[in-house]
Amino acid sequence: MRPSALLLMFGMVRAKETRVSSQRTHYITTSDGAAIGGTVHGDGPPLVFLHGMLGDGDLDWTRLIRYLDDKFACHLPSQRGRGRSSDHPDLSYGRQVDDTLAYIDSIEERTGLVGWSGGAWPALDAAAQSDAVAAVAAVEPESIGLGDEQEQAAFAAAVTRAGERATAGDLAGAIRPLADFVFSQSEIAVLEDTGYLQEAARYIPNLLSFLHQLLEYMAHGGVTGDNREVLGAVSVPVLVLRGSESKPLATASGRHVADNVPNGRIAQIPGAGHSMPLTHPNALADSLTEFFAASLQPS
Repeated sequence: MRPSALLLMFGMVRAKETRVSSQRTHYITTSDGAAIGGTVHGDGPPLVFLHGMLGDGDLDWTRLIRYLDDKFACHLPSQRGRGRSSDHPDLSYGRQVDDTLAYIDSIEERTGLVGWSGGAWPALDAAAQSDAVAAVAAVEPESIGLGDEQEQAAFAAAVTRAGERATAGDLAGAIRPLADFVFSQSEIAVLEDTGYLQEAARYIPNLLSFLHQLLEYMAHGGVTGDNREVLGAVSVPVLVLRGSESKPLATASGRHVADNVPNGRIAQIPGAGHSMPLTHPNALADSLTEFFAASLQPS
């Protein structure tokens, strides 16, 4: 039995759900006291959406789930310290995976996982550990550990600039170096026009703390979802979704996933880049619907 299932059995992780009109909110309380919450839209087989590095559940997925909530129950949980989830000093990657496992277990039925960018890795890690996961869609998975020296240096410089601007109290300025690293300039223009970057800027302190703890976790032997052994343990179907305009790091990361899971394939969204859940939600929804239709059918 999975550790997170044991926590639920003994009441160490408590789940509750409240409804507000057609939208409901699902919460769990983890064994270390963090409240993980997410809005749920629609009814049907469950899909859990794990957001990317910059945003939160509602911010990253609301444009997409309007095309899916007539077919699936779409859960949009947020990481610790973001969205509907409570803050907590432990923002480590290992805790992020544990939170995902506990959230999935609280649904109490086989579930599809969708992870965007950095959210793809805890989705894959959870799938490697839990038989409650039916399939995984990795949307533009990106891991700096899979980048070349130039990409890693550019990311380190972006984090440094973000930290300096955050320390000066300029959160709106702090998000730009990180956004510039993952998005193209045309995508940046769209995200600025829609207010996405302004909304996401509030999470910069949380993100910088997470990145610091992630580096410590890896330095002490912690294994993340891009590890070949983790990917090799993912037995369920995996769909890697990448944009035709993706940057090289996202393309290489997606290929790494598809090459190392036993049952993986890649599909491309024409005209999309890293921001596809925000800029190409209809096309992305079509791919997700086709992929999950078979894996989430009642057995």
